[in-house]
This record gives sequence, C-alpha cells and structure tokens, in this order.
Amino acid sequence: MPQVSVIIVSMNRPDLLYPCLDDLFATTAATLEVFVVAYRYTPENLADLRSKYPEVKVVESPELRGFSENNNLALRQASGRYCLVVNDDTRIRMPLIDSLLEDFSRLPESAAAISPKIVFPDGRIQTLGRAPWTACRYLRHYLHLVDETRPTKWSMQEGLFRTWTLNGACFLIRTDVFREAGWFDETYTFTPEDIALGQKLNEMGYTVWADSDVEITHLAGGTVSRWEPVIKPVRVRGALLLYSRGSRLRRFLMASFIYLVESFRQLKWWLTLRLTRKPVTPDPDRGSRAAILHASARNVRRYALFTRRSPKEIFLELY
Repeated sequence: MPQVSVIIVSMNRPDLLYPCLDDLFATTAATLEVFVVAYRYTPENLADLRSKYPEVKVVESPELRGFSENNNLALRQASGRYCLVVNDDTRIRMPLIDSLLEDFSRLPESAAAISPKIVFPDGRIQTLGRAPWTACRYLRHYLHLVDETRPTKWSMQEGLFRTWTLNGACFLIRTDVFREAGWFDETYTFTPEDIALGQKLNEMGYTVWADSDVEITHLAGGTVSRWEPVIKPVRVRGALLLYSRGSRLRRFLMASFIYLVESFRQLKWWLTLRLTRKPVTPDPDRGSRAAILHASARNVRRYALFTRRSPKEIFLELY
C-alpha cells in the first residue's frame, strides 16, 4: 500500500502539470500513487501525458465539473494511508511530502490534516494556517478588508501549530478521515470547499494543523481571468450557502449586502468603459479588465444572490 495518494486536477494545462509532477517525484522519498484528473484534456495532451508519465494514474474528466467533483473522482480510488491534494500550478523545492509525514508522527491522534506554508513566486505568503470563516468575516473579505497574513491564534505562527481550516492549493490529510467526512462536499463548485472541509473536520472532533517550516510555491493570482464572469457568481453562491449556515434570513442579509456592493462595482466599470469608449461585452479571448469586471458584477447580481439554484447549476448556465 502506498504511503500517500497524490491528487492533482489539471484543466488541460500540461505546461503547469509537468513541472509539478517532476517536483513531486524529485523531492519525495515516500511511496506514492499519483492521480491526475485530466479535466477536459484534448486527445493529444492525454496521449502525451500517458507517454511521458506512465507511472501516473490518469482519470479522464471530459464533462463540466467543479473542483470538488474532479478531486472526488480520484479520491474515491485512493489507496494510500494519506492523501495529498495539490494544485497543478504549484512548485515544490523541498521534501514537502516527507516533511508533512514526519509532522504527523508528532501530532496527536485527533490530527486529521496539515497544510504547509503557501507562498507566491515573489515570496509573499498566501496562507499559513487559516482562522475560522464566518458570515461577518466573509463580508469583510468581500470588501478586501481581510488579511490572511495577519497573525492570529490560528495563523502565521512559528513551527508546527494548530489551525482551523485548509487551503485547497495543498494539504495532506488522513485518507480514513477524509472518507469519513464524505470527501469534498460537492455542493461547492469553485470554493469554499476547502474551508467547508476544515470546518467539518473540527465539527467531527478532529484537528487541523499547519507547519511554517514546510513550504510550497503557488503560481496563482495577479491577473483577472476572462472566466471571472462565469466563476465569480459560482464562488459567491457557494459562500452564501456555507456562511449562512442554513439560515434563510442570514443568507438574505448577506445577499442584500453583496447586491449593493456589486451594483456600485458594475456602475464603476460601466463608467470606465464609457469614458474609455471600449465595448461593455468582453471579447471572449482578449476582454479588457474593465469589461470582465463589469460582466462579473452583473452576473453576481443576476445569478448568484436571490435564487435557489446550486453553484453547479449556475456554472452550467453561464459556461
């Protein structure tokens, strides 16, 4: 039985995936089984992946799926004692898996999962542990008023420390506990499935940890994706479902707040487009930043807030 089952979802991006795989094999002494969920891969890229990495178990995913669903396709086949969930747009420069396994040997029986320090390519910290997320914290985050690099009881501590929840870019988790938790909750299509998982682990009586001495580089961030008008409403809907915690009143109040914020944002970007005489509708391949953000605000107001649709249903409608 392998010590660790590695799960990587790749959306037809071998340029990101191959360096990630090379890093994993070069830095790990533990026995691995590696799954790549090849999400909407072209036949040519599938053949190339299988040819270059015959040791990798390729799980084809041609249908429209979110992060949780894609990961679960492979997780249900995992046979390792632990699972490492890691993004394809990450780079590993140290024995990350071996170090996290060593951490587990020093943790109490209640320990379910552990995250490394996740940094951007320029060295800035993305997350090092995460504090509990609530409706209030999410709304502050919506206004860009939450700084996850500010030290708290649950984050930005030295060495090995207990935290509250996870970052889906990279974490190691006991397979038996992950299975008991039902894997990723497929209610959430694009976030906050990682936060929901950490929250559930705590509710089940397990603990989550982080280690500042173990590091992985995450290449994400920096630019506005042309897919933002599709993805953002899905993210917002998922957040409303999680942070309202089943309260229709709380969900309505959160949705009303977001509606006002996005109304101002939509107006701002509409004025910007008018003043610069650029089209309001973003070009599918080279949409301007203002046009993309205008469409994102519009779609959040139109699809994500006062609805009974699931995040997946919104994703399928907007894709």
